[in-house]
Amino acid sequence: MSKTQAQPPTPAGPAMAQPVAPPRVAARRRRPGVIALCVLLIAGGGVGGALLFLESGQRSQVLTVVRDVPVGEKVTDQDLGEASVALDPAVKAVPSADRDRIVGQRAAVALKPGSLLSASQLTTTTLLRQGEQLVPVGLKPEQVPASTLTPGMQVQFVRVPGENQPAKGTGDEGQVQPVTARVVQVGRPAPGSGTVVVDVAAASTDAPELAAWVSTGNVRLLVDAPGGRS
Repeated sequence: MSKTQAQPPTPAGPAMAQPVAPPRVAARRRRPGVIALCVLLIAGGGVGGALLFLESGQRSQVLTVVRDVPVGEKVTDQDLGEASVALDPAVKAVPSADRDRIVGQRAAVALKPGSLLSASQLTTTTLLRQGEQLVPVGLKPEQVPASTLTPGMQVQFVRVPGENQPAKGTGDEGQVQPVTARVVQVGRPAPGSGTVVVDVAAASTDAPELAAWVSTGNVRLLVDAPGGRS
């Protein structure tokens, strides 16, 4: 009987490394809506930046009002300021380059500080018309009406008796008729006395008589009903 020769045991060696499969990376799904939104945001940001740049570059130097200017008063250089603003085409502001032309014109409406100046707010027409004379009338605080006097307002002046003169009845002979006038300018109250000087335009035939009344202090001012403007 033959004996099978035993094979010597194979010496244990290092284990053979098995190839490692690369990790599988799941492909991301593209979202068309998100991509479109990003594109719109980027485009919108660019357009907004462009508009901001254009707006900041298209600013204009215009005139502003820095002090109150009543109706009818002349505009002085001290009444005006300047500002750099981006204007809407519908806003008709006066360019700063026209400053010299504006000074000396009269306010057609009351000008308020902080507002832009427009050509429609000004006039070159004098408030003293042909056949009229300017009469300054000094009014004490008790003679000034509570309602505000403004240029263009129609008023009347009446002569009142002095301290040593008896009042005349309405039927007395020589009753003096009121003098009709138009307010041209209203001054500020004088410190201490509070007297206000009101420049009025009266007909050349009435102006000397009104000036005589004013010199005696025996005059009162009456304001016509609303709408009594000329």
